Amino acid sequence: MKYIDLFGGKKPVIAMLHLKEDARMSMMERAKAEIDAYMRAGVDAVLVENYFGSASDCEQVLKYLQEEKPDVLYGVNILGDYRKAFELSAAYGAKFIQIDSVCGHLRPEQEKRFVRELNELRMQTDIVLLGGVRFKYQPVRSGRTVEEDLLLGMERCDAIVVTGEGTGMATPQEKVRQFRKALGDFPLVVGAGVTLDTVQESFKDGDGAIVGSWFKQDHRDIGDVEYRYVEEFMNRKRLCD
Repeated sequence: MKYIDLFGGKKPVIAMLHLKEDARMSMMERAKAEIDAYMRAGVDAVLVENYFGSASDCEQVLKYLQEEKPDVLYGVNILGDYRKAFELSAAYGAKFIQIDSVCGHLRPEQEKRFVRELNELRMQTDIVLLGGVRFKYQPVRSGRTVEEDLLLGMERCDAIVVTGEGTGMATPQEKVRQFRKALGDFPLVVGAGVTLDTVQESFKDGDGAIVGSWFKQDHRDIGDVEYRYVEEFMNRKRLCD
């Protein structure tokens, strides 16, 4: 399946489920509330990630989505374990996977095994893979230029994800444009730091956005999702469609 087919030709807003829990609310209670808020506001998909939780937590949420929310489009990112992401996507019907780096993070002599395994996993399932290049917190060890890594990255995934330096931090527009120029028409997703003020420029040069922190209290990753932020963001995004 191609990226454009998965999202029906739209430039999607993909909302993060970070799987936080605290004394006030369990992980599952919060995940269900966030899913409901996202769907009411009209986001296009949700991405389940073990940002605060574990792979087991992700499995619980994916099972809930599969059994209770068949109309929701969802994907998974298991930080540090892309093999587990493929396993869970196959078991629980996730339609896309994010891997934080598909190119650039390994030395050339380490890449052969990674690429072989990644290709084998991709051939086993009809999944859309969103792959990071020069992604936040990822090392750069390839010894190649950004453009060279992007061209290789295009062979390893179905859409490239671009970020700035960290979670909730803006993705520099000049970096988005650099990626866009190198990728041509290949799908490009802005993966961090999209705000109400940068919706227009992000979707002008990008083919989708992954949004987490902006939807939360004080626009911080540790906050609770606030429906008014999601609704306002989606209303602004619709003006760009």
